[in-house]
Amino acid sequence: MFAHAPAGQGLSSLPDNWLGAFDTAARESLAQAEAHVAAREAGGVEIYPPAPLRFRALELVAPEAVRVVILGQDPYHGAGQAMGLAFSVPRGMRVPPSLANIFKELAADLGVARPSQGDLTGWARKGVLLLNTALTVEAGNAASHAKIGWAAVTRSLIAHASRTAPAAVFMLWGNHARALAPLVDTRRHLLLESAHPSPLSASKFLGCRHFSQANAFLREHGGGSLQWTLPNF
Repeated sequence: MFAHAPAGQGLSSLPDNWLGAFDTAARESLAQAEAHVAAREAGGVEIYPPAPLRFRALELVAPEAVRVVILGQDPYHGAGQAMGLAFSVPRGMRVPPSLANIFKELAADLGVARPSQGDLTGWARKGVLLLNTALTVEAGNAASHAKIGWAAVTRSLIAHASRTAPAAVFMLWGNHARALAPLVDTRRHLLLESAHPSPLSASKFLGCRHFSQANAFLREHGGGSLQWTLPNF
């Protein structure tokens, strides 16, 4: 944690092993984003995901353990959906359309049976960093926190993962995510870009074959294929 952050830079619950991602400017952006979120919450605005889950993606995957990065746009803005992992929803929650399209592509690409639930924690535990370009959103208001400082935070995290992770695969889905492509060292990592899996752009996402390309790269670099199956219970 930033236990002794300078005045105006707020505290953070970031895992210690990701603190190396942050220079002074990135810390200021993080503080700016957190201050905006705190002010909106103080005004009675519902923010997703809840505070304890906002850095869940980082808690589950250390920088040096990253095998795949999946970068989306912002958290789900419906009640109970966002859980701090991009595209993931808690078990018992209906699978959202974007995630349904991801499962559809996974089935077409690798033959993996579509899971009946949308909790992607199992992927994170295998080294998949499920990150959004914005880490919070206001209830019912998509992209509402896209310009409050999170973009600089995410840029720092992606750049740090590129520097720190062994040969990894970076999947950037949607224009917000694809803007971060220059941060990925393609001499060491595989960079894959596509449209966002949202129904609005799914026709350009489906058929991208990112999962099979990722596994081929991981095998080639000695890490072995990633098992993308998820439990159905």
